[in-house]
Amino acid sequence: MVFDWQPVFLSLKIAGIALFFVSILGLLLALPLARHCFPGKDMIEAIITLPLVLPPVVTGFVLLLLIGRRGPIGKMIEQLFHSQIVFTPFAAVLAAIAVSFPLMYQSAKAALQTVDQQLEDVARTLGVSEVKVFFTVTLPLAWPGLLTGMVLSFSRAMGEFGATAMVAGNIPGKTQTVPVAIFFAAESNNMTTAGLYVLIISLVTFVMVFGVNRWSRRKMSRLLQGRSSHVNS
Repeated sequence: MVFDWQPVFLSLKIAGIALFFVSILGLLLALPLARHCFPGKDMIEAIITLPLVLPPVVTGFVLLLLIGRRGPIGKMIEQLFHSQIVFTPFAAVLAAIAVSFPLMYQSAKAALQTVDQQLEDVARTLGVSEVKVFFTVTLPLAWPGLLTGMVLSFSRAMGEFGATAMVAGNIPGKTQTVPVAIFFAAESNNMTTAGLYVLIISLVTFVMVFGVNRWSRRKMSRLLQGRSSHVNS
């Protein structure tokens, strides 16, 4: 049996691209929503969270309505570029972004809320610009929570099946990700191939989650040790 690594490489690529976008969008959206109250905030956050609690196939159906050939986005793309989004790697990326974005947003929001705003205010009183305050104070303090969100989002994007199957289908070498390959291998009673894909995706996600947990624990331990030595001195 010749094992096909293409779904593994494709899943890593799609998850990486999705992570790039959800990291930026999640942080940009979490910044105002984490620290400001305004009319409609609860509605916005409910909409953002929906893909996290709805079945992925529902998210895929909504995407299909939007980017399908009869959907508003799909029609526009076809008119402008004479091509379609569905059943392409781009559709798989959109599905991965849709299902992983809520995890990144919630993690970024929680991380930003733990940042001591008095430290930011001190930097402002010293004449530091808002951009520099963000990159030198806010971002370093929120980084552990952001990193956790990035790992969770990447893992969720790599493991996405329902929405991907709806909008990208199962085209070997083009849209066949690991979860899709697992489903169709098991459906055809090819348990060896399905089991290998399960093992690979499980190992990748385990190593990532295990690594970020150890890093967070060590960082917290160093922080507590630093505070203890400061108090003793």
